[in-house]
Amino acid sequence: MNEHSTTRTEVAIVGGGPAGLMLSHLLHLAGIDSVVVDHRRVADIAGTHRAGILERDSVRLLVDSGVSDRVLREGHEHEGIDLRFGGLSHRVDFSALVGASCWLYPQTEVFVDLHAARVRDGGDLHYGVRDTAVSGTDGPAPEPTVTFVDAEDRPRRVVADLVVGADGSRSICRALVAGRRQHFREYPFAWFGVLVEAPPSAPELIYARSERGFALISQRTDVVQRMYFQCDPGEDAAAWSDDRIWAELDARLAGHDGFALQHGPVIERTVLPFRSFVQTPMTHGRLALAGDAAHTVPPTGAKGLNLALSDVRLLAEAVERSLRKGDEDALDVYSDQALRRVWRAQHFSYWMTTMLHRVDGASEFDELRQLGELRGIVASPHGAAYLAEGYTGWPNG
Repeated sequence: MNEHSTTRTEVAIVGGGPAGLMLSHLLHLAGIDSVVVDHRRVADIAGTHRAGILERDSVRLLVDSGVSDRVLREGHEHEGIDLRFGGLSHRVDFSALVGASCWLYPQTEVFVDLHAARVRDGGDLHYGVRDTAVSGTDGPAPEPTVTFVDAEDRPRRVVADLVVGADGSRSICRALVAGRRQHFREYPFAWFGVLVEAPPSAPELIYARSERGFALISQRTDVVQRMYFQCDPGEDAAAWSDDRIWAELDARLAGHDGFALQHGPVIERTVLPFRSFVQTPMTHGRLALAGDAAHTVPPTGAKGLNLALSDVRLLAEAVERSLRKGDEDALDVYSDQALRRVWRAQHFSYWMTTMLHRVDGASEFDELRQLGELRGIVASPHGAAYLAEGYTGWPNG
């Protein structure tokens, strides 16, 4: 094999999804060079359907940092959600309760915008790489190094001042954090997700709790919608026909108010197991973690992508203080700040999940207690405001 071609940069970013690209973009604005590497191809990332809700500060970050204003032009502002239980829908009005809203804008579109911005600004991006390895992040010598084989089968070496692991839930970087502690919460259920060709069934998201389990009705476009229902983690998605899927969704949304789902062909189906995970600390030596590399949350609270963007906003500021001002504590401060929000989001996501999902073997007491909690939320402006504030995002400190 040929010798490695060596590049010198200030920050090597492992992971070129939204978190890695947003960090690279923010560092560019601060005059800090970076190199981004990812084993996936651009088309694969852009074609993977993921979360679609952005908090208000995530939208502000995309627009105000100059990535794109497409979220404002093509996204859909949602000023509330419906909690549906007992056969009726109850609207939680975010705008009236906390003066905020969120935006329906799929993660794939966030990636497309960020990738276009980095290409526009001359970003050093490497997708479709293999054999990525990270070394030298422990101490002053040797320098942090990322090696990989690029998409043209050429060996590469990137030497940097810092390495950032933004490489997702299967991160190779998190194992480099000495003294790490990992915290888990496994859930006994998953989501059966479908993409369907149909008009929207509702103008905003519906979070439904029924005796058959949870369901979520979301939107994508005028002709394609995203829907989910709670299932066993071992469920075989391919075993479900379109008719069976619609029968299950209809049963979970059934009620006394005449609400009916808009049906159409199912064009994608998948089972999505989920769990809560946090690794602490999020930094070690000259390595920092961001996004799913450091933490994952259940999708119920729509926090995953938003947490990742919050991480890199804080991390970009910490990197600038570390590299430009010689602040030796900047990365540790970043870890502490990020983890405060992470744990707050973990609680919110856990709360939403346990309030809306049915657990096999639940007693009648458990069922009635859960309904009592939901009624308490929609009956109390203070309870509804707690949900609204958590869903639209706590203000960035």
